Amino acid sequence: MANPLRRSDAEALDATDPLAAYRERFVITDPDLVYMDGNSLGMAPQAALDAVTRAAATDWAAGLVRSWHHWLDLAVSTGDVLAPLIGTSPGEVVLTDQTSINLYKLASAAVAARDGAVVTDTSNFPSDIYVLRSVASHHSREFRLVDTDHDTGPTPENMGLHVTGAALVSLSHVAFKSGFRADLTALTELAHGGGALMLWDLSHSAGVLPVRLDTSGADLAVGCTYKYLNGGPGSPAFLYVRRDLQQHLEQPIQGWFGHADQFAFETDYRPAPDIRRFATGTPAILSLAAARAGIELTAEATVDAIHDKARRLTTMFITLCGEQLGDLGFDIVTPRGPFARGAHVTLRHAAGYGIARALIDRNVVPDFRAPDLIRFGMSPLTTRYADVWEAAARCAAVVESGGFAPEEPDTSRVT
Repeated sequence: MANPLRRSDAEALDATDPLAAYRERFVITDPDLVYMDGNSLGMAPQAALDAVTRAAATDWAAGLVRSWHHWLDLAVSTGDVLAPLIGTSPGEVVLTDQTSINLYKLASAAVAARDGAVVTDTSNFPSDIYVLRSVASHHSREFRLVDTDHDTGPTPENMGLHVTGAALVSLSHVAFKSGFRADLTALTELAHGGGALMLWDLSHSAGVLPVRLDTSGADLAVGCTYKYLNGGPGSPAFLYVRRDLQQHLEQPIQGWFGHADQFAFETDYRPAPDIRRFATGTPAILSLAAARAGIELTAEATVDAIHDKARRLTTMFITLCGEQLGDLGFDIVTPRGPFARGAHVTLRHAAGYGIARALIDRNVVPDFRAPDLIRFGMSPLTTRYADVWEAAARCAAVVESGGFAPEEPDTSRVT
């Protein structure tokens, strides 16, 4: 049997980590904090705070309305920076609105262009399910919610019988609870074989996994920028529309930023001939400035390097869970295979909520998902190997000492 991992082993990995210097470019107010929730909200890059200050103090305060000369195309030019990080080309991505709104726009456009049902699965993010059900209802289409195992997610095997005669299949690339990574290419091919357009939610994979929308043949995608892209709370989401589809889809929320000539102020709507037609209203410039800084930082580090470290961090945590938590009532929900998961590891425990709260009291911040799941998110630009070791060690100490209350989730809403 191999010797158990020691903290010194983790520190040795940190000393040779090629991404270690990136942590210094984030605002760390508490150096002792073990932050394991980057899959919900990434830490703040200093460059993002600087970008917001410039946009507010220089562009807004001094430039005033004149700053729209370089603000007008910021959503599209930032989409061009993001595009290669998700395997697309410039002119196919725009930052706009929020993930649910973008999902509604693209799902509605897809269903209006195709006959058939709307298909998703039970491991998808609930907000996506709500939106997709409403789209099906508004278009008087059948809604198929495929029952998939929450500990895994959608596969060609469990989705195969349900895509025939569909107009749209929409799934999450990485399951928000378990971290299961769906097969982008195989499921896209499955959807196309059933006659459907394929719409992916990349919220838990953009910026941390090598996503190839182009080679997978994906038609549409949405995602957020506040997790692994470190754009800040509520930062603008993004949407992707494959270039050859752009002029064939009519998005339902038509606004002046999607108009072919927005300053002509015409009473009739003429959609822009390109990705801009999927924009709607005036972009949130301050948030967009922060999101761009986070995206540029990720592009500099490269997704391949980030993914390599994510695999190593999650593998270390799973190993430590086996060594330190194996006899303490925990089950590892996340797939063991490094290419079958995203960048968070989920543990199940009957007292999960109480343990999560006790960890926060001990300066370890994971998150809790009802009824019994604790998620540990590894954000490779900020998470150290020593953080992973500490998270497992403190988790074991909490349970062994009984230092947690077996209480039910409170009503604070944020867990």
